[in-house]
Amino acid sequence: YALHFTPPPHPAATTTATTQRTSPPQHHNTTTMTTPAPDKKISVLFCCLGNICRSPMAESAFRHTITSLSLGAHIDHIDSCGTASYHTGDSPDPRTVSTLLSHGIKTTHRARAVNARDFERFDYILAMDTSNLRDLQRKAAAAGESAKGKAKVMLFGDAGGYKGEVVRDPYYGGDEGFEENFEQVCRFSRGFVERVLGVDVEAAEAAKEEKEGE
Repeated sequence: YALHFTPPPHPAATTTATTQRTSPPQHHNTTTMTTPAPDKKISVLFCCLGNICRSPMAESAFRHTITSLSLGAHIDHIDSCGTASYHTGDSPDPRTVSTLLSHGIKTTHRARAVNARDFERFDYILAMDTSNLRDLQRKAAAAGESAKGKAKVMLFGDAGGYKGEVVRDPYYGGDEGFEENFEQVCRFSRGFVERVLGVDVEAAEAAKEEKEGE
């Protein structure tokens, strides 16, 4: 994939995307983070607008974090989705793919839209920005009371311990926006592992390096 990529017109209105990229961080979610029981596996779903830029990157970075720290026993399922369906079946944006590849991470994800079953299937649904969060909250309400009671719907930044920090939509910008997104989702992934799984990431990395050096 070429690193310099001119995106086609986004199916969403330009004004919507601009609003997402310029809105200041807000504290929309007050969900309490809890560490699961030792024998409890959790499922995590990442969500942006079209599921071709930010959320597949977050999904891949989170999966890489879990794998590299040998924490697969704590996880049941990892996936990503969009609040809109116009990219359904598409591969991630070439700039997402090339950014991930530059860090040694591959993705085979195909875009899909969030659905009512997701609010029952996943323990955490993590939004990239406040607009995505509001859309998810509306969809959760429309899905019914039983669906609302399952998933914790919140900002990925909040879940990772960076209150109010959003992952801005890089679609209309250059490659640097995707690299910035990657730094964020990796940082949030580590924070999530520490806050939700109760794992000391630095200690886990040190232990892994020591074992590999034996």
